[in-house]
Amino acid sequence: MIQLPPRKFSDPGQFGRVGLVIGGESAEREVSLDGGRAVGSAFERQGIEFSVFDGPLALFDAIRRGAIDRVFNLVHGPGGEDGSLQGALQLMKIPVTGSGLASSALTMDKVRSKWVWERNGIATPPFDYFGPDEQDFSRAIEKFGLPLFVKPTGLGSSIGITRVSQASGLQAAVDLARRYGDTVIIEAEIAGSEYFAGVLGRTMLPLIRVETPNEFYDYQAKYESDETRYFCPCGLDAGLESELQAQSRKAFDILGASGWGRVDFLMDAAGKAWFLEVNTTPGMTGHSLVPQAAAQMGVDFDELVWRILETSL
Repeated sequence: MIQLPPRKFSDPGQFGRVGLVIGGESAEREVSLDGGRAVGSAFERQGIEFSVFDGPLALFDAIRRGAIDRVFNLVHGPGGEDGSLQGALQLMKIPVTGSGLASSALTMDKVRSKWVWERNGIATPPFDYFGPDEQDFSRAIEKFGLPLFVKPTGLGSSIGITRVSQASGLQAAVDLARRYGDTVIIEAEIAGSEYFAGVLGRTMLPLIRVETPNEFYDYQAKYESDETRYFCPCGLDAGLESELQAQSRKAFDILGASGWGRVDFLMDAAGKAWFLEVNTTPGMTGHSLVPQAAAQMGVDFDELVWRILETSL
């Protein structure tokens, strides 16, 4: 079994006063609130002194009053996962969990993160992107055929994503994605199984394979369905799983991510991994993947929360 290094702190008082920032204004708000309740309960059970803030602005006011020593960030999407919160806290000299400004901004941008991967030999599904003034999306079908995926470029939790199997559905898919940003990405479909690699410090967590009766692992499958199936152990032989973990680590590191996170990829029938994205602030709900993977290696939710908080060091 994978082993974690010893804890950095043994006394909850060593963390000082923790600001748990959740919610915010992005489309992922409800996921953040759900996870925040779970993290807050873990803090209480472990005697960690904390205050909860709905969005960064309330947090910043408390920091100015000297009421916060470090931040556990659980705001997903714009305003929390895109570097803006990290940059402000950097100026305030307040440590925060997870990745820094530049890597947070890069990983939230699906187009630029895929460019970096391509430049460094990491396979990612072929794609094209369309800016706010573009209205003709037919070249994506000419390039990739059908089906394909239409996505917002800067959002997680599968919000705004559509699998398009007929050309007549392309415009509606783009319109949906543009509710969450002017630029959209259109990506070729890679047929295969979907895997998730959790990262905790320098430790790669066991891989999780997901099966869903939905067309893909969408928002409903992630957070609402009882029919989604999670496999951890993932069913791969140990050697292949280790190789995929190493590839995931490389994909994570090349984008400059640090602390903790999750790497999402597909594996096709030939055994090739195609990387989709890095999440630098993954979900911490009852359906979330990082807690499931940590549990597989003997790390319960409270221990996971403590370890994530230690990444603020």
